[in-house]
Amino acid sequence: MTKLMTKTVFTISLLVLLLAVPALAESVNKSIKLEAGETVGGATSVNGSITVGENAVVTGGVETVNGSIRVDNGASIENASTVNGGVRVADNVRADNLSTVNGTVRVGDQSTVAGDIEAVNGKISVGRGSSVAGNVANVNGQIELTGAEVGGDVSTVSGDIDLADSAVVKGDLIVEKPSNWGWGNKRNRKPRVVIGPGSVVEGVIVLKREVELFISDTARVGAVEGVMSMDDAVRFSGEQP
Repeated sequence: MTKLMTKTVFTISLLVLLLAVPALAESVNKSIKLEAGETVGGATSVNGSITVGENAVVTGGVETVNGSIRVDNGASIENASTVNGGVRVADNVRADNLSTVNGTVRVGDQSTVAGDIEAVNGKISVGRGSSVAGNVANVNGQIELTGAEVGGDVSTVSGDIDLADSAVVKGDLIVEKPSNWGWGNKRNRKPRVVIGPGSVVEGVIVLKREVELFISDTARVGAVEGVMSMDDAVRFSGEQP
């Protein structure tokens, strides 16, 4: 084979390889929309939001700095992360990890998160039939599990925790003690922890600070440890205390 033919074969092979790799959607100051059913290698922005259409497949990360991330029904992504903005995941979505610093994380019904969900200042909610294999954690903001399952721990510092509709936490439920420098009035407010009807904490409720603790008569909890005990819990019947 001549050198020219060898070079031609190599060029064609490289072109085929590059065409086989999904494109990466990138932007600095504009929002990005991945169309329904589209397959891409990832999506990144700085000052823009990112929308992943229904049944789209993203084989890489979905990342922005100042903007929200929305993932529509049936889509599949890897990590989704933002700094200033929320992460909203619809129903029947598959994702690896979801995270934000300042914003909410909302997961719809029947979705699967293979890793963790994390926020610093923001609410986290996970809908019916959805599962999170890892941990769910924030510092400030409510954590709401409605008929969902978490394989790891659920933890907060100053946020409320609400387990409803037979939610399951296979690890521990932890309320951390605030650092000395605190978060103003949030540091002194007692978080509200509600273990609703049919809900289960297979591990231990670890309270490193005092909280308002409510446990349904039909809920199941391994134990309560730390600065409070099971005797400090208010037992209730009905949907809410």
